[in-house]
Amino acid sequence: MANGVTYGINFPFNDSLKGDYLSLSQNPDQEIRSNLIHLILTRKGSRYYLPDFGTKIYEFIFEPLDGVTFESIKDDIRDNVSKYIPNLIINDIVILPYNEYESVGTLNTENLGNGVYRVAGRNTEEYTAKMRIDYTISDNAFQTKDFVIINI
Repeated sequence: MANGVTYGINFPFNDSLKGDYLSLSQNPDQEIRSNLIHLILTRKGSRYYLPDFGTKIYEFIFEPLDGVTFESIKDDIRDNVSKYIPNLIINDIVILPYNEYESVGTLNTENLGNGVYRVAGRNTEEYTAKMRIDYTISDNAFQTKDFVIINI
């Protein structure tokens, strides 16, 4: 923490080890990552004075795991990110059924730690898909690339 400056609350919420109530983000990149996850996991219509904030990802939980559903999820995420997090550029969104994700070998989940977030729902392989969002944070001078993985 540089000079005691913090940028916001980390998501998912954790206890602080430094005496704060919750763990706080130490740099802007951490804050934007938390904002992205918060935006995606917020149900559209659940914020009183900002009813358009969030995504419709919860509406897709029991939909078929096919290309039409995946494209609808991608479009919803891209639209909302461009509206609420303008300095975040979505490079790629990959959504695959859980079985295909593991067989392709594009993701090593052993080293992810807290990078995997889960949406409530049935957590069995046949109903689960993994979504990887690759993004770039741009502040007109520097760019940072990162990714988030969410189980839906």
